[in-house]
Amino acid sequence: MPKKNPEHTRIEDYGVIGNLKTVALVCVDGSIDFMCYPAFDSPTVFAKLLDNDNGGSFAIYPLLEGYNTKQLYLPSTAVLLTRFFSEEGIAEVTDYMPVNDLMDKSNAIVRQVKTVRGKITFQAKCKPAFDYGGTQHNCELRDDCVYFNADNEDGTVMRLIADVPLQIKNNAGYAEFTLEQGKTAYLVLECGKGQVENDNPLEAYKHDTYQETVDFWRNWSKKSTYKGRWTGTVNRSAITLKLLTSRELGSMVAAPTFSLPEVIGGGRNWDYRFTWIRDAAFTMYAFLRLGYTEEATAFLEWIHDRCQADKLYLMYTIDGGHDMEEKEVANLSGYQNSKPVRIGNGAQDQNQLDIYGELIDTIYIYNRQHSAITFEFWETIVKQVNVVVERWDTADHGIWEIRNTEKNFLHSRLMCWVAMDRAIKIGQHRSFPFPENEWKQVRDAIYKDIYENFWNDKIGAWVQYKGADVVDASVLLMSLMHFIAPHEPRWLSTLKVVEEQLGVDVLLYRYKNGEESFDGLAGEEGTFNMCSFWYIESLAKSGEVAKALDSFEKMNGYANHLGLFSEQIGHRAEHLGNFPQAFTHLALISAALEIDKQLDRQ
Repeated sequence: MPKKNPEHTRIEDYGVIGNLKTVALVCVDGSIDFMCYPAFDSPTVFAKLLDNDNGGSFAIYPLLEGYNTKQLYLPSTAVLLTRFFSEEGIAEVTDYMPVNDLMDKSNAIVRQVKTVRGKITFQAKCKPAFDYGGTQHNCELRDDCVYFNADNEDGTVMRLIADVPLQIKNNAGYAEFTLEQGKTAYLVLECGKGQVENDNPLEAYKHDTYQETVDFWRNWSKKSTYKGRWTGTVNRSAITLKLLTSRELGSMVAAPTFSLPEVIGGGRNWDYRFTWIRDAAFTMYAFLRLGYTEEATAFLEWIHDRCQADKLYLMYTIDGGHDMEEKEVANLSGYQNSKPVRIGNGAQDQNQLDIYGELIDTIYIYNRQHSAITFEFWETIVKQVNVVVERWDTADHGIWEIRNTEKNFLHSRLMCWVAMDRAIKIGQHRSFPFPENEWKQVRDAIYKDIYENFWNDKIGAWVQYKGADVVDASVLLMSLMHFIAPHEPRWLSTLKVVEEQLGVDVLLYRYKNGEESFDGLAGEEGTFNMCSFWYIESLAKSGEVAKALDSFEKMNGYANHLGLFSEQIGHRAEHLGNFPQAFTHLALISAALEIDKQLDRQ
């Protein structure tokens, strides 16, 4: 098999396909190098992205000399094309995961291989590595299919079916086949926990699932109410957010990957395959603004169930559980040897007060713009507001999940104000019973505390925490959450300080760690893409529309070739952190909507 080009180990060289239960990452060289099964937060079956030798992959290559590759999505879908170009010919691989009830019993990856020009020989190699590469498997060739049987408690079985001859080599499914110009071959990997069916449904995959999958995504995309200047960009971000959402449960993951480093070779490697209340609430807010009300409804039903418990946690497993013990996976070497490789997330039990504001703000928008909430739902809101009333003036770990300290963070205090403000508005609008005077007193006390006690006259800005002399990019939400008018002198001064302290042109750090290592971790992480889009939206709100417009276009230039963003951008404009990240894409959508609004007013 041709040697893989080392540059294709970059995070940004991947596209994402999925079936609203899990996703797979497809490299621009035609190799599927990451997938968890059966759900977003399940163990990996492919993780070559995290270990080139032992992670497992499903690769398809043309045997062409000196070929170049390109990727693209079919318009308004999550169907991905990888093309190979050489003097000898042109080949393409079309990858998708069916989203339909017929195939809902299992996860499947369908790979259509086609010779566009010439006569081309292909090689395919499918070698899973179950349970984060820690479980052995055996291969069995039966009825022209390759079965992969994992030696684990679940007895996980995967099956490779194809309309070309399959064989087993080195405990992997293997095929070598030649296609004349215009001819297509199909390889389908079926995943079934426990067992897969004995019949061979290849004809159904070949003739039904492609159009069904294309139609599903295009019909979903048609529901968007966005009519602005960046239809393709916004639509791609919306599809990406949808791919991270569970069709069955209504919850979503912050990103579908784990341990992609924020610092190459460093220890800032976290697992994002969980539902953060914050991230999910912001995502549903973005969906509502684009007209995707079904997703918001499903998430609110999911969160309503979580609110019945005595405590609202800041994050959950995709099915609403709370078992996310942070562990290290010793048998994976890590992306570019960045260790440790972590699964689970130790931040799960942190105190983060901002989640109440993000959640109640989304409920407020839902109630105002889509559908009236029930009184039963209102009672769960009251329970969460009571937590804010009791705890708003206490220290916490903050939005950035600082592990070594708790402080009185501005962002946490701001979102406590949002929680009170939006709850009051919901109660007044619906005439629900609530202690109006008490809640208003708390809301106003929070406002005064922020306005007066987080302001630093010396630097002319609202600062990261009480007593600080530095700003934090989350201060940008003061304007975006309507705490402060975007033209007020104090706000314009704060915006300028954010640019000076955190900005590198349109790129923005979320905070500066400094020599004292504020967050307790070594190494300087990259700039934070979400914060850049917050900054751009803040510029537009504050009247600097031309600057916001140019900055938005420049920021989009940091996306990968498919319009996807990871969490951060490094010194060489390389992507860092988990990928693709929901927060970045929802912030992009919000910035685009605000610039459109401001330009339409001119």
